[in-house]
Amino acid sequence: MVTSLLWTTTGATLLGVLSSIRSAVALNNGVARLPILGYNTWNAYQCNIDEDLVLGTAQLMKSLGLQDAGYNYVNIDDCYAEKNRTTSGDIIEDRVRFKNGMKNLNKQIHALGFQTGIYSDSGWFTCGGYPGSYENELRDLRTFSNWGFDYLKYDNCAIPYDSITRTGIVGKYQRMADAVKQVAKETHKTPIVLSLCEWGWSQVWLWGAELGQSWRTTGDIAPNWDSLAFIINFNSFLTQATDFYGRNDLDMLQLGNGGLTYEEAKSHFTAWALMKSPLLIGTNLSQITPDILGILKNKEILDINQDPVVGKSISPFRWGINPDWTSNSTHPAQYWSGPTKDGTVFMLLNTLNEPASMTFNLTESPWIRAGRQYSVRDLWAHADNGTAVRNFTAQNVPPHGVVALLLKDVGDEPGGLFPECSVWWQCTDRNGTRVGG
Repeated sequence: MVTSLLWTTTGATLLGVLSSIRSAVALNNGVARLPILGYNTWNAYQCNIDEDLVLGTAQLMKSLGLQDAGYNYVNIDDCYAEKNRTTSGDIIEDRVRFKNGMKNLNKQIHALGFQTGIYSDSGWFTCGGYPGSYENELRDLRTFSNWGFDYLKYDNCAIPYDSITRTGIVGKYQRMADAVKQVAKETHKTPIVLSLCEWGWSQVWLWGAELGQSWRTTGDIAPNWDSLAFIINFNSFLTQATDFYGRNDLDMLQLGNGGLTYEEAKSHFTAWALMKSPLLIGTNLSQITPDILGILKNKEILDINQDPVVGKSISPFRWGINPDWTSNSTHPAQYWSGPTKDGTVFMLLNTLNEPASMTFNLTESPWIRAGRQYSVRDLWAHADNGTAVRNFTAQNVPPHGVVALLLKDVGDEPGGLFPECSVWWQCTDRNGTRVGG
């Protein structure tokens, strides 16, 4: 679907919503100042998990160098529990698949240098039909803390009737956020990271930062280009909501599970990382290829995701094949930029099914100064690419491929350039005459 947000009634409404989005008033409780990097069991294994698989995944992350690259969370998703609570009302781990207990498993994974995550749901049941946490939020958070978990993914299935909740979606998630605060106070421990999986899209990017450190903005990712394009398009209008301690969650990294070309996998990783999404690998690590491992370990891209000085997401400065502010779930915005501690990062995304050369004027990005020249670093070639003066062209970007560049100011542009301005029709001499044409 293609929608021009500037020229439709729906667009006017959405622009009104967008204008109200501010930099996230983040929940600064001392955890997850930067995006979480790690692993989640769901995409590769769904319910087919046990303690040996989880521990083995942690060991593989270490041996593959992923821990050294910054991936330091090992998160268990749905289906780890018994289908019924104990007689005292507690969630209990599956007695067969986690026979030695979650506490013991956590000790082993923590001993490897990782932190750990667990899963629950804001409704009666999880999405897999296991006990949810509604009306048991504090009880369950105490259980997860006692087991030794550092992170909670909190889902949105099996919502109780309105006559029971008597609240909106914010109030339903507030219950677990309050439990996180209470357990931190009781235990004198660092609060558990709360990741809201509210895929109902009820403007979660506007309120999520007040409750947790990340919030899902769309439904589950699928291993194909159409899914990536949809997610990128949707989030292109929400980038203002991401900053330190709070960020849009674009869902897991669906790399290496089939369905994506190598170039699409690079685009997937680049967009997620530069939009400062959490980076949670969903790949079977025992089957990972060197190419995919190389994508995941791209230090120059990861350094921007983990920038300690700038927490903001990249944003589109031009949509490209569509008019600006056009919502197109198959052809999202193509030209993006954002500030970093080391310069301005650019993402050029070829959404076409054929190679394309992509050109932009440097000052189209609000982070670039007019009248200056910039060194160009190619973050995928890991090589310097000359000096850009006024504009830059990336030649023959592959179908669904990406170019990621870091531009650094290296001084005034050369003298004597004509016209006097790179965007000549915007400039005027002090005597009132145009400077080019």
